[in-house]
Amino acid sequence: MLKTRDIMTPEVISIGPQASVTEAARLLDTHRISGLPVVDQEGRLLGVVTQSDLVQQARDLELPPTVNLFDVRFFLETPAHFLKRLEKMLGGTVREVMTQKPITIAPDTPVSEVAALMARKKVHTLPVVEGEKLVGIVGKIDLIRALARQSAG
Repeated sequence: MLKTRDIMTPEVISIGPQASVTEAARLLDTHRISGLPVVDQEGRLLGVVTQSDLVQQARDLELPPTVNLFDVRFFLETPAHFLKRLEKMLGGTVREVMTQKPITIAPDTPVSEVAALMARKKVHTLPVVEGEKLVGIVGKIDLIRALARQSAG
């Protein structure tokens, strides 16, 4: 049975939390990847910044939906959620726009579980961690390559 360590890419293109959003966009474009793990100086995974995070930042601010009832306006979004969206939209550093606590996998995770997780959570890449340290990354293309090797062999 194939494990994550058999198909992961161990040389991960990552970025630090203090890097600019512009630098993250440049790395995503240059390497033609959909996401970057965000790591501290010790290599611990802090989050992930994705194309979706950057697109969300670039869109126009949408005010929280409201309902008017007897001249009283009720907001259908909590102030905390709206503030989080606003901070992400105005963020200038990776830390401000990244997704914290991303879904991760371990090197010993069976490939079948990785595929199921990607499908269920609708993610394209998953950081591979041992403890808190980033040791690799698995993308959908890695799964496709593994399937192709299995059917060829």
